[in-house]
Amino acid sequence: MKKKWSTLESLLAWCKTFAPAQIGTDHRERLRACAGMLAGLLLTGLVTRVMLGSYAAIPMLLAPIGASAVLLFGVPASPLAQPWSIVGGNMLSALVGVLCVHVLGSSMATAALATALAVAAMFLLRCLHPPGGAVALTAVLGGPLILDLGYQFVLLPVGINSVLLALFALVYNNATGRRYPHAAQPDHSGKHGTGDARPIDRLGFQSRDLDEVLQKYNQVLDVSRDDLESLFLQTEMHAYRRRFGEITCADIMSKDLVTVEYGSTLEEAWTLLRQHRIKALPVIDKARRVIGIVTLVDFMKNANLDVYEKFDEKLRQLLRRTRLMHSSKPEVVGQIMSHPVRTARSDMHIVELVPLLSDQGLHHIPIINEERRLIGMVTQSDLVAALYRGKLADTEL
Repeated sequence: MKKKWSTLESLLAWCKTFAPAQIGTDHRERLRACAGMLAGLLLTGLVTRVMLGSYAAIPMLLAPIGASAVLLFGVPASPLAQPWSIVGGNMLSALVGVLCVHVLGSSMATAALATALAVAAMFLLRCLHPPGGAVALTAVLGGPLILDLGYQFVLLPVGINSVLLALFALVYNNATGRRYPHAAQPDHSGKHGTGDARPIDRLGFQSRDLDEVLQKYNQVLDVSRDDLESLFLQTEMHAYRRRFGEITCADIMSKDLVTVEYGSTLEEAWTLLRQHRIKALPVIDKARRVIGIVTLVDFMKNANLDVYEKFDEKLRQLLRRTRLMHSSKPEVVGQIMSHPVRTARSDMHIVELVPLLSDQGLHHIPIINEERRLIGMVTQSDLVAALYRGKLADTEL
């Protein structure tokens, strides 16, 4: 009896392995994807009909295009859903299918061969697109209507359908907050033009670690490499937050700020920098909203201080106010400030500042509240001190 129960439990456990994993998207994202598919397929069919006009015998929409729509609108970040994947993959597969049926005739064996060759060609040209297999199959087994089209099938309707759907996906995904097409692998080179990696890549998870693991994995992933890397980095940040607690920008920021306005003179701004021994001044409007930031570097660039000859004279010339109605040089802070400015919310965890202050060349980040008004400033020194204190607290525990 025990043996039977053990066998039944093993069978049930095996059956559970086929249960689908929960899809980690909310209802809004699912609605966004479905609405995109509806509009994309409808517009693609209508525009195709208008473009073809008298070619009434040509189908306006192919069945595999529906599968392409699932990828383009449901998983737009996938490498299998990029513009070259859909256009190149579908048209290449159509060409392979037509070639096979012309040489070998229409049969089940030809359909299987055409599909396999289409996948091999997509691998070769880096345009793997699952619906392409269905396009090759359709080219062979699509019936007299498709067979009569011959090589025209590659352009009409496969090419037109694919290009139109990709163009609509480009507009729709970006309009609804989904970056498309997806960016290539991020650049990990140092910003100083040297061989050193970015500071954030020098400890813990590194880019080359992921490359080595993916090489050993040796399978196609339906997620881009840069997205996978980003997920790992976000996981590391989440783990840090869990270990060290909720240390926010509000906890470490400087609150007694020295600021200037757009119309503040350069002489006034320079005096404030020297007097308070700081390197940056937030530029705010009357509502205390950040409109820019002026730093020592801004003064150097505008005074042409990269060349050290006559350093003092150039700086004095920049700061000296012009008494005339018109001036050929900057007169106020608003003319030399850097903008737009990268800001952070007061409730943001400090770990989210690490990429900004270590890899993006920022040294000062203005902190704003819910009304986007300036309430503080965080510098690289503030972040280093906070991380150090957090490490000490973790060690004591």
